[in-house]
Amino acid sequence: MMGDPKEAGAEASPSGTAARGGLSLLSQTESEEPSAQGSALFLGGSEVKSRAVVKYSSAPPRTAFARLEEKTDLKLPPANWLRESAKLGPAGTTILGNSKKSKPFSSFGMAYDFIDSVGNDVDVVSDSENIKKLLKIPYSKSHVSMAVHRIGRTLLLDELDIQELFMRSSQTGDWTWLKEFYQRLIDQKWQRKKKSKEHWYQKAILSKFLYYSINGDGAAQPVPSPAEQQESSSSDQTHESEGASWPAPFEMPSSVSEDPSASSQGLKNDFVRNILWTFEDIHMLVGSNMPIFGGGRYPAVSLRLRDNNKPINVLTGIDYWLDNLICNVPELVMCFHVNGIVQKYEMIKTEEIPNLENSNFSTKVIKDIAQNILSFLKSNCTKEGHTYWLFKASGSDIVKLYDLTTLCEETEDKYQNPFTMPVAILLYKVACNMMMKKNQNKKHYGTIRTLLLNCVKLLDKSRHPQIIASANYMLSELFQLDEPKKEESSDSPLNENSDESYSEEEEEMADSDENGSYSTSSDPADDNKAVAIIKSVGELSVPEKYKSIHQIRPSCAFPVCHDTEERCRLVLSYVLEGLKSVDSSIKKESDLPAADPSTPIPLKYEDESTRGGPEGLEKQMALFLDKMGSLQKGNCSGQSGMTPGSWQHKMKLQLILKSSKAYYILSDAAMSLQKYGRALRYIKLALQSHDTYCCLCTNMLSEVLLFLSQYLTLCGDIQLMLAQNANNRAAHLEEFNYQTKEDQEILHSLHRESSCQGFAWATDLSTDLESQLSVSCKCYEAANEILQFSDLKSQNPEHYVQVLKRMGNIRNEIGVFYMNQAAALQGERVVSKSVSAAEQQLWKKSFSCFEKGIHNFESIDDATNAALLLCNTGRLMRVCAQAHCGAEDEFKREFSPEEGLYYSKAVDYYLKALRSLGTRDMHPVVWDSVNWELSTTYFTMATLQQDYAPLSRKAQEQIEKEVSEAMMKSLKHCDVDSATARQPLCQYRAATIHHRLASMYHSCLRNQVGDEHLRKQHRVLADLHYSKAAKLFQLLRDAPCELLRVQLERVAFAEFQMSSQNSNVGKLKTLSGALDIMVRTEHAFQLIRKELVEECDQPKNDEATSAADSSPNLNREEVIKLLSIFESRLSFLLLQSIKLMSSSKRKMSSNAVEEDVVLQTNKQIYSQLLRATANRNSTLLERTEVIICLLEQLASGSSGSSGSAVP
Repeated sequence: MMGDPKEAGAEASPSGTAARGGLSLLSQTESEEPSAQGSALFLGGSEVKSRAVVKYSSAPPRTAFARLEEKTDLKLPPANWLRESAKLGPAGTTILGNSKKSKPFSSFGMAYDFIDSVGNDVDVVSDSENIKKLLKIPYSKSHVSMAVHRIGRTLLLDELDIQELFMRSSQTGDWTWLKEFYQRLIDQKWQRKKKSKEHWYQKAILSKFLYYSINGDGAAQPVPSPAEQQESSSSDQTHESEGASWPAPFEMPSSVSEDPSASSQGLKNDFVRNILWTFEDIHMLVGSNMPIFGGGRYPAVSLRLRDNNKPINVLTGIDYWLDNLICNVPELVMCFHVNGIVQKYEMIKTEEIPNLENSNFSTKVIKDIAQNILSFLKSNCTKEGHTYWLFKASGSDIVKLYDLTTLCEETEDKYQNPFTMPVAILLYKVACNMMMKKNQNKKHYGTIRTLLLNCVKLLDKSRHPQIIASANYMLSELFQLDEPKKEESSDSPLNENSDESYSEEEEEMADSDENGSYSTSSDPADDNKAVAIIKSVGELSVPEKYKSIHQIRPSCAFPVCHDTEERCRLVLSYVLEGLKSVDSSIKKESDLPAADPSTPIPLKYEDESTRGGPEGLEKQMALFLDKMGSLQKGNCSGQSGMTPGSWQHKMKLQLILKSSKAYYILSDAAMSLQKYGRALRYIKLALQSHDTYCCLCTNMLSEVLLFLSQYLTLCGDIQLMLAQNANNRAAHLEEFNYQTKEDQEILHSLHRESSCQGFAWATDLSTDLESQLSVSCKCYEAANEILQFSDLKSQNPEHYVQVLKRMGNIRNEIGVFYMNQAAALQGERVVSKSVSAAEQQLWKKSFSCFEKGIHNFESIDDATNAALLLCNTGRLMRVCAQAHCGAEDEFKREFSPEEGLYYSKAVDYYLKALRSLGTRDMHPVVWDSVNWELSTTYFTMATLQQDYAPLSRKAQEQIEKEVSEAMMKSLKHCDVDSATARQPLCQYRAATIHHRLASMYHSCLRNQVGDEHLRKQHRVLADLHYSKAAKLFQLLRDAPCELLRVQLERVAFAEFQMSSQNSNVGKLKTLSGALDIMVRTEHAFQLIRKELVEECDQPKNDEATSAADSSPNLNREEVIKLLSIFESRLSFLLLQSIKLMSSSKRKMSSNAVEEDVVLQTNKQIYSQLLRATANRNSTLLERTEVIICLLEQLASGSSGSSGSAVP
């Protein structure tokens, strides 16, 4: 410490001069753990809380000091003087020279060693000498000059020795701007001040005293002679240890400067002990070299030498008291001498020091000074990375704070400030340390980001590319790509202070008001340069005078990313800066063709997949898989000439991997927004990044292979969605071809290493549907192949299942595509032409896809999807069957064996699908769907055999038997009872089956002769099926014609039965039954009438609407035809009934009256029917209404004779 010679004795206490003299600190029972003892001392009647925890100590176990005999002459050197001693430690031999000096970067050395404390828990990191000097400001006239740096909430304080600095400046030319500034504003007649002989005399006396006190009989090793040592001390030359303390503005070799751990010479932690000292509510990490001994009433004492003729003053008392508090020493031992002759020893408790005679001071005032100075510094040293200078001129009461970084930037070379590099590296190290723990506490993300941004701001890109690249990579790592929206939801502490990102401008604005209270200096010339001013040191003693912001403002809120794209774009911006740093450090630029990052790189998109179709894709896939295999063996080749293992190589790999992840997340986000063109562009960039990674990587990690599998899976999804959204192709193409400047620059960096064409086959935007589906399938296949390379399949079962599901799905899609193409070809084919080779080829392709898809689903036990594919295979078999049916002449048409074969195969696949599902409970919808398809297949087989009976190959009876069996099987799988959306269809199908079976048995009965038992059986079956068909059709509202047809056939069946009857009674009974059937058709006519009325009610001017709204089931021609038949049959039945009832010789009985009523009713109805049918001008609606009216009359008339009617 510098000061006027006359003050040296009073202010520079012996403890100060012995700062590097003694090295015994802790007994072995005391440890570095936080549990080390602290002290709460009660001083001067008011409590001052002080707790000291030793974090590190290099001192040997403390030993008792040797009490010197009275009259010992300290001017005589002891035998062991200036020799290395274990008790004094390595500083013993340098007790004379720079013992009081604190190195200019001492706080950085401590900060590097205790990186956990910096930026978070600790308020101040400094040498204990600097702390004492600050707390003595109001009591001392001496000058103060300190450099202040802010890292998070921590301030680093270092002595800024102006004299030493300017001596260096005159030799090297560095710091000239500061020297000029100092001379212009502060001390115009600056000159080097020499230390007095008294100063060196006091040092020598103290040194000899300490050597006497440690019993100079320990083993001593020769060192430079005292004469040499004193000669070098007394000269104005700088000591060797001091020479290294001011490094030149950093022009280190790249090997040193690029390694943050070996940041700089002179940045070591040289203190004997580092102590975490809590003084009131201020937490400080303090370095101390004070010698500590045993031998007093307490386990530890500090040893001081005092001149008996000079009383202790306040400055010395504060010095002693603070040293003991910082080192947690409870007692002070003072040895008094007169002219070097020992007089006496005196022991003083630490808490008694403030009350010593001539050295009275208030501990409460010291506490206030500490809090005021800290508040002043924290309020004004707000910018991380800036070097602030706290300066008080000798004899002055004004303390000023300057921002040296701002002053330095006004000069030509802003990197002239030698603090720049240590500060940048410390910012980087603190950020690194916090990053290690980022998963434990994400609220620090904002702090880490600010530290890194300030670090990057300080460094010259051309000189420190490694740190800049690494910092940018860490910045990109802060954003959790795989945890969307987590910042907004769960991690609210990130944004609790501000929803804007940190900005220098905001901070400066916020500070301007607070600075006002400091800036009203009486010297206006200083105001425009000083950041803040304390007008009088007396203010520091006023409690809470400078209480503004005790903890540094948390001006580093993490930016809120409102969506995934914004977050990924931020990540990519950091990745790009990192890539630029890496690329700029590689010197082989001349070997590369010049490329302008702002112009897109023309890529040769002559993709084989577009020229060669799926076959070209096969070749591309084979090449890709070969490449992946070679990666496993560790082959790599980058084009830019980076050495594998170099920092550039490692960093570029990390940055490229990060970019690929970011693009993947962007692609996934675009996919969810249905922006498929944009999604394909992003996944293309992700795969290009990955391709470059593969070119550079010497050892492919399984994690990276998994990423690739995921990228290819997403690419397959995108290609499939593009295939399914072909109608919006132009918009997708436009999005695909768009590219930001940032993307172009990243791609430019990737092209330095690779052609980026490894995945061109997967990322081409094709206009051909088949090609898109094939590419999608190949992506999934490649993703699956990658999972087979190592143990990825078992390590990532979920992803493996997803890939196989997608493979099964795309194969289903392709199978359906080929099946539909085959069906289209079949539709275009001329009737009676045979099946073409093209159709058969499409069947084979479709079948192959379905088969592979079924295998995929079965391998992951996905029974539901396997059932769906089996169902589709069944459908394919039906398409094949239909193709064979269309290949014959319609007139000679018969149900062919090929049709039967394919329909049987279809049935087998549907039954397999049902077996795959097991029960309906597993998946009701799929089960019902398969059941319906199976029912349809049986029904179609039966219908075709019935309509186109293969009589040339089979007997009629066999055909009827097969039809009956097929119909019954169809009926079995047709669920008419379950209330599902398909229930009306099932009811209609069941009704149709019953109708067809009834018609078949009716036909058999008409055509067969002979076996009466068989005829009776057919009669019963026909009647049963007609009855069931009628019941089911009556349940349906939209099948009146079918119901009418069934009832007419039933009437015809009754007429056929009547024709074979001989007795009038039997005939009359059958007629009554037939008329009863006629009556029951009223429901069908009511439905027809309703439809006709609705048609008539439609507005005539809106014919299109009426056509659209009218039921498509009402076929007018069909209705007219059926109505005519109905009228004729009703007329016939009524006539036959009248004839039979009139001609029969009825006996007088109880039924005679009723029969007479029925006869009269039938006659009336017959008469009305004849008149109605004679009127040819009647509309369809009118005719229908007449029939309804007649049927109602017939129903009421026949109700009286219901005994004769057949139900």
